[in-house]
Amino acid sequence: MKQILTLAACLLTFVIFSQNEKIDELTVQLAYMNADSTKVDKSLMLINELYTIKDYDKALLYVNQTLKLSKELNYTKGLAESNYYRAIIYAERNDYFNAIDNYNKSRELFLHINDTISVAKVSNSIGLLEIKRGNYAVGLQNSLSAISIFEKQNLKTELSTAYNNLAEAYFKTHQIDKAIEFNFKALEVRKDIKDKEGIKTSTKNIAELYSLRKEHRKAIEYYEKALDILNPKTDQDLRGEILPKLGSEYLRFKEYDKASEYLVEGLKYNRKQKNKEGLLRALNAVGNLNLQNKKVKLAEKQLNEAYSIAQKIDNKTELLENYKLHIALDSTRGYFQNAFFWQNKFYTLKDSLSKINQPVFPTSVDPLDLTNEEHPSEKKSDLDTNQETNQPEIKNSWNDNALIIYGLIGALALALAFLVYSSLKTKSHKEELEKQKDILAQEQIRTEAILEQTHHLEEVNQVKDKLFSIVSHDLKDSISSIKAFLDLLKEDSISKDEFYELIPELSENANNANSLLYNLLNWSKSQLQNLEPKPELFNIQEVFDTKIALVEQKVEDKHIVLIDESQSGFVYADRSMVEIVVQNLITNAVKFSRTGDVITISNQEVDGKTLICIEDTGVGIAKENIDKLFASHKNFTTAGTKNEKGTGLGLTIAKDLVELNNGKIWVESIQNVGSKFFVELPKAAAKG
Repeated sequence: MKQILTLAACLLTFVIFSQNEKIDELTVQLAYMNADSTKVDKSLMLINELYTIKDYDKALLYVNQTLKLSKELNYTKGLAESNYYRAIIYAERNDYFNAIDNYNKSRELFLHINDTISVAKVSNSIGLLEIKRGNYAVGLQNSLSAISIFEKQNLKTELSTAYNNLAEAYFKTHQIDKAIEFNFKALEVRKDIKDKEGIKTSTKNIAELYSLRKEHRKAIEYYEKALDILNPKTDQDLRGEILPKLGSEYLRFKEYDKASEYLVEGLKYNRKQKNKEGLLRALNAVGNLNLQNKKVKLAEKQLNEAYSIAQKIDNKTELLENYKLHIALDSTRGYFQNAFFWQNKFYTLKDSLSKINQPVFPTSVDPLDLTNEEHPSEKKSDLDTNQETNQPEIKNSWNDNALIIYGLIGALALALAFLVYSSLKTKSHKEELEKQKDILAQEQIRTEAILEQTHHLEEVNQVKDKLFSIVSHDLKDSISSIKAFLDLLKEDSISKDEFYELIPELSENANNANSLLYNLLNWSKSQLQNLEPKPELFNIQEVFDTKIALVEQKVEDKHIVLIDESQSGFVYADRSMVEIVVQNLITNAVKFSRTGDVITISNQEVDGKTLICIEDTGVGIAKENIDKLFASHKNFTTAGTKNEKGTGLGLTIAKDLVELNNGKIWVESIQNVGSKFFVELPKAAAKG
C-alpha cells in the first residue's frame, strides 16, 4: 500500500512539474515575441495552461494583456478567445454577471468572424451556467442551439457536456423521462470517446432516475452496471453512495439476502471512509432492513444514529425518510405516543419541503439562431445607401408637380367647407344621443357587476358554511371516539390488553383529527376573510403522497389493495382546496371498498389540463343516486362497508371547491362493479 501511495505521489509531482515546465517555457517564448497575432495565440495557450491548474489570478493578468494587444491589432479572434477565458474564470468564481457579460461579448465576436463551432462552445457554457442558477428557459435555449451545431459537426466531447446539461435541467424540473433520454445520449457519446468518469456518472444517474420513476428492476440493473465499472481505489465516494441505494432497491422486493449483502457492505464502507452522507443513507436503509426482519432493538440503534447525523449535516431528504422509519418502528413496538410525535415531525418537514418553489420548465423553447448571415452594421449601411440614393428622386418629383398639388388642395378645402356647414347641426344632435347611450351602457355594466359580485359572495358563503359543517362533524366524531376510549380505560371498563388492541383505531382517529385541523388551520391562514382561491403552481403527486399516508391504517384494516400510479404533474390551483378534495375522494374510496377491493390513484395531462382519477372496485353507486351526489340542496349520504358514517356534504363541498378553481368534477359508476371519480384542473395560469 505504501509503495502505491509513493508511486501516486511521484506521478502527481511529475505531472505538476511537467505543467509548470510548459508554463515557464511559454512565458519565456512570449517575452521574446513580436507584438503580433502569433503572440496573441501563444498567450492564449499560456492562459489555457494557467486555467487548467486553477491559477486564476495569473490567468486573468495575461487575459487583460492579451485583450489589450488584440484591440491594438484589431485581431477579432484574439478578442473573442480572451473574453471567453475571462468568462469561464468568472464563472469558476461564481461571479455570474461578469461571466455572462464576457460570454455575450465573446459570442458576438465569434459570430462576426463566422466561427460557428466557437459560438456553439460559448452557448453551451452559457447554458450550463444558466441551468446551475435555475434559469432553465435561457439555459435550454443555449444548450439546444449548441447541440444542433455539435451534432452536425460530430463534436462528441462537446456533445457529452451539452447532453449532460440538458439531462440535469430536465431532472431539476421533474421531467424524468426527458432526463433519462438525455442521460442515455450522454452515456452513448461518453462510451464513444472513452470518458470513463462520464460513463460512471451517467450510468449512476440513469439508475437514480429509474428509481424515481418506480422502475426498480431497471434501477437495480444500472446500479449494478455502475458498481462493475468503479475503481475501488479511486471511486470510493461513488461506491459509498451506490451501495446503500442498490441495497434499498432489493429491499423493495423483500429480497433480504441481496439487500443485506449490499447494505451491510455499504455501512462498513462508508464508516471506514468517514463519509457522513453515505453513512446516513446506509444507516436508514439497514435500519429499515432490520425493522422488516423484526430486529427492533438493532433497528432503533441504527435509526437513532442516522437521526443524529441527518441533523448535523442538515440532509432534509434523508431526515424525512428517518422520521418515516421512526413512525414504523414505534408503531411496531406499540409506542403510539412516540409514533405520533414522529408523525408530526414528518408532516411538518414534508410540508416545508413542498413549499420550496419548484421550477417551471418551458415546454416549447426554440434554440437560439447562431448564424450570422448578415452583420447588423452592414444591414444598416445598406439601408442608409438606399435612403441616400432615393432622396433626390423624391425631391425632383415634388418640384415638377407642385402646381397641380396646390390646385387639388384648394378644391378639396372648398368641398370640405361645404360639407362642414351642411352637417354642423345634425352632428351636435348625434353627439348628444351618443353620450346618453354611453351613460346608460356604463350604468348597465355597473349594475351587472354588482349583481354578479353579490351572487358570487352568496355562493362563497354557502361553500364556507358547508365546509365548516363537514369539518366540525368529522372532528366531533374523531374526538368523541378518542374520548370514549380513554373514558373506558379510566373507568376500568376494559383491560389494558383490550385497550392495546384498540390502539390502532385510536391512532387512526387521532390522525384524522390531526389532518382535519391541519387543513382547517391552513385554510384559516390563507382564507381568513373570504373564500377566494389563491392559486399557485404545485406538484399534485405530493398531495397524493400525503393523503395516502393518512388512510394507510384503514386500508390495512379493511385489507384493501391501494395502487399508486400517480406521476409528477403540475396543477395551478389553491393547494388547500385541492388537498380537501383529494382527501375526500380517497376517504370515500376506502369507505365504500370491501375486503380485497382495489383502489387506484392516477393523474395524467389531457388537452393541456391535469386530470386526476380516483378509481375503486367497491360497491359502486346506483344509477338513480348519481345525480344526487353533487346536489347542493341534498345532503345525500350512505353508510360505508363497515358502517362508516358521513355528513353527505363531502362531494358537494368538493364540487364547489373544484369549480372555484376553474375545474370540473364528475363520476362514472356501476353498482357492485366500482366507481371512478374524475377531477380536471388547470395545469397553468390562464393567459390574459
